Amino acid sequence: MHKLGRGHRDKVQQFMAITGASEKIAFQALKASDWHLEGAFDIFYSQPQIRAVADSRHLEELYNRYKDPYMDMIMVDGISLLCNDLQVDPQDIVMVRAFMLVVSWHMKAATMCEFSKQEFIGGLQSLGIDSIEKFREKLPSIRAEIKDEQKFRDIYNFAFLWAKEKGQKSLALDTALGMWQLLFAEKHWPLVDHWCEFLQVRHNKAISRDTWSQLLEFVKTIDPQLSNYDAEGAWPYLIDEFVEYLIENGIVQRRNVL
Repeated sequence: MHKLGRGHRDKVQQFMAITGASEKIAFQALKASDWHLEGAFDIFYSQPQIRAVADSRHLEELYNRYKDPYMDMIMVDGISLLCNDLQVDPQDIVMVRAFMLVVSWHMKAATMCEFSKQEFIGGLQSLGIDSIEKFREKLPSIRAEIKDEQKFRDIYNFAFLWAKEKGQKSLALDTALGMWQLLFAEKHWPLVDHWCEFLQVRHNKAISRDTWSQLLEFVKTIDPQLSNYDAEGAWPYLIDEFVEYLIENGIVQRRNVL
């Protein structure tokens, strides 16, 4: 550290602790403010380029806390530690999955339960987060995004690519069922349980991207009693079979269907 008296050294340490700035930036800001802490804070926070350096340092520290000791990635153990730090109950599977899905969407993560350094830091920057405290404060708004009409379609479409295994074109059925239960529980689609049962009984195969996309259109445009469903419409065969399944099992009445 520069050759400073104890009082000045203490102010440098205080400045660094509060702002996350480097010693060099702390010294420059304090010197420019004639060693008044409040003035130094004003200088620091009025210059975004200086603040960005400090933010990057915080984000680097966060990433290093959670990254795998053997790989330059955040993996399952790191994500568990992150959830623990954020006080997200790991026993609340639905909450953890919803949180992970929306956060991964912000981070543009390529794979479920993995974050590259670029994904993690870029995602937190886009959210305006540079500390666990700020992350924790953001949790309610992050959770609410899955209920947002405008964002839901993007999150839904992202979920298919995020959840499928590397190298696979389709989504494993069990994974797809879990994602639909999560996504449509928030959107309150009354037929989601019947859809999942139908797939297990009649389909029992991986889910294609086309089926994934078309189901969202079905949910958004067809009412749960199927009163506006047109059997002559251009729906995929799987959705037509689902409608027949609903009729056969008395879940909806045939007269409701056009």
